[in-house]
Amino acid sequence: MDFAFDARTEELRTRLLTFMDEHVYPAEEVAEEQRARLASPWDTPQIVEDLKAEARRQGLWNLFLPDAAYGAGLTNLQYAPLAEITGRSPHLAPTALNCAAPDTGNMEVLSQFGSEEQRKQWLEPLLAGEIRSAFAMTEPEVASSDATNIETRITRDGDSYVINGRKWYISGAMNPDCAVFIVMGKTDPDGEDIRRQQSMILVPRDTPGLEVRRAMQVYGYEDHSHGGHAEVVFTDVRVPAANLVGEEGGGFAIAQARLGPGRIHHCMRLIGMAERAIELMCRRAVARTAFGKPLAQQGVVQNWIADARVTVEQLRLLVLKTAWLMDTVGNRGAHTEIQSIKIATPRAVVGILDQAVQLYGAGGVSQDFPLAELWASARTLRLADGPDEVHQRSLARREIKKYL
Repeated sequence: MDFAFDARTEELRTRLLTFMDEHVYPAEEVAEEQRARLASPWDTPQIVEDLKAEARRQGLWNLFLPDAAYGAGLTNLQYAPLAEITGRSPHLAPTALNCAAPDTGNMEVLSQFGSEEQRKQWLEPLLAGEIRSAFAMTEPEVASSDATNIETRITRDGDSYVINGRKWYISGAMNPDCAVFIVMGKTDPDGEDIRRQQSMILVPRDTPGLEVRRAMQVYGYEDHSHGGHAEVVFTDVRVPAANLVGEEGGGFAIAQARLGPGRIHHCMRLIGMAERAIELMCRRAVARTAFGKPLAQQGVVQNWIADARVTVEQLRLLVLKTAWLMDTVGNRGAHTEIQSIKIATPRAVVGILDQAVQLYGAGGVSQDFPLAELWASARTLRLADGPDEVHQRSLARREIKKYL
């Protein structure tokens, strides 16, 4: 395993770091000021559109997509350090580069499983940043960490499918630019194979019967970067049969294909969040005095910073190994490592951010610094794409199986 950056990665890193310094970090406060003046909190501040235009002009666009026909054609190992950089400003940078969830996963689904017509209608404008999208899987009435529990029904009726169900925490749904939902539901609820009961289908936002009922908060925050999280109700929503993604009964497999890259992207960005936290801790430690000496000379603060550095270096190596395996042996071959980083990274980064909050005192829980919102994002990622316990269960079963 050679994790040295190749020439292309190094060139993109240099350009991206400059883009962050010159455009993204200065835009953070501006974005909040502009959002406060908007008619709706879900409207996009002008500064975000300006960032997108500049990123596209600089060629820092769709870096996440390994398919060179649609994206930058980078490997996971090449993209990892770039995603880490964007994680330092997770509520602006990924959106600016058109690399924000849930659009990234939806674009991957359409590029891999969509028909030519579906790619033309939805993938192309998503790649161009002209529209946003949502992914509707999680449901409030069942344990959605087990996808076989999903109760939304997708029923064939002649040349159409009719959708009925209730979803929540549907990322992207509050954004007025969200034009299409990828909905997961059951087309064959009584099927013998529980992993062939589900399908995915495209539902345009303006389809009758689709109701975006309310915004869902995340630890009191409204996640503008992902277009919000919403409760969505589907009541006799009718769409053409041609809107089915892939084949009927293929929804579970598509979901697994979608979540693999998504999990590693989250972990890459989490490392960037941890790096931002360490930087903020160090700046605070040298600027504040307590009990007669700078915080930087307090033993407990030194321990926090040292432990954070060790933890981040360990996590980065594991994430890079996972990216390398995904590139060389595929997602299935990297199954253990994907689950390992999904368990370890959010948990550890939450701990680092918690210590950073402690160091900042009241400022750490305020809106004047990014730490509280970063903490909320990192803590949420212990649930997103499957809670820790689901991955621990699967990982333990794979380990135990070696001895049976």
